[in-house]
Amino acid sequence: MKLEGISGKTVVITGAAGGIGSEIVESFINHGAKVVAVDRQEEALQRLKQGRSHVYPFCIDISDAKAVEGLVDTVETSIGSIDILVNVAGILHVAPVDALTKEVWDQTFAVNSTGLFLVSQSVSKRMKVRKQGSIVTVSSNAGRMPRMSMAAYAASKAAATMFTKCLGLELASYHIRCNIVSPGSTETDMLRKLWTDDNGAEQSINGTPEAYRVGIPLRKLGQAKDVANVVLFVASDNAGQMTMEDVCVDGGATLGV
Repeated sequence: MKLEGISGKTVVITGAAGGIGSEIVESFINHGAKVVAVDRQEEALQRLKQGRSHVYPFCIDISDAKAVEGLVDTVETSIGSIDILVNVAGILHVAPVDALTKEVWDQTFAVNSTGLFLVSQSVSKRMKVRKQGSIVTVSSNAGRMPRMSMAAYAASKAAATMFTKCLGLELASYHIRCNIVSPGSTETDMLRKLWTDDNGAEQSINGTPEAYRVGIPLRKLGQAKDVANVVLFVASDNAGQMTMEDVCVDGGATLGV
């Protein structure tokens, strides 16, 4: 199926240097978009650029309101009107609630929730004037299912999901669509850091009964490309009647809940 409304568009992608983010960057490039790649990892951003004229790297902290506004203003005036925003940036700290520090809690929400708010607010203001646009938030299936030792991450992702739905409701009359893509266990560095031995992948697939975590019914880990494919679709004009939807890409791990 040919995806409409991607080629020639200006796309801003936060968290662009991560495992899922970089795959989303590649997907949009391959469909002819101009990609503004935003991340804090400068070296990784430069690798994404690799001399390609349609990739514009920006190394900023999305929890910094002034930096975000400066970024969006620069893109709008120097690169092009932002047609699509993909919020991918996220961090994960694993610890039981009684071991969570306020610093970790604040840091998690600063990136996963506040950063999302700042970028979405700044971009959507411009989109409203033009009465068109598409915003996609990459959240997590942890935002809809309790996870032991992941309270900060899960809560911040639940906030990200509901914020995007509320934003979508407010922007619907401006013909701006806002959707969520929620991955489950996806084979990236973030997931690998959770593994304690060489059986990490198998444990993720089988589940952890003592932690009340079911396995993956499809019996395989997700790949970054699986997520990127769905993001690309919901961002495109092919999904023109979709807004405020949360599409879960987790091999059935949340049992469709």
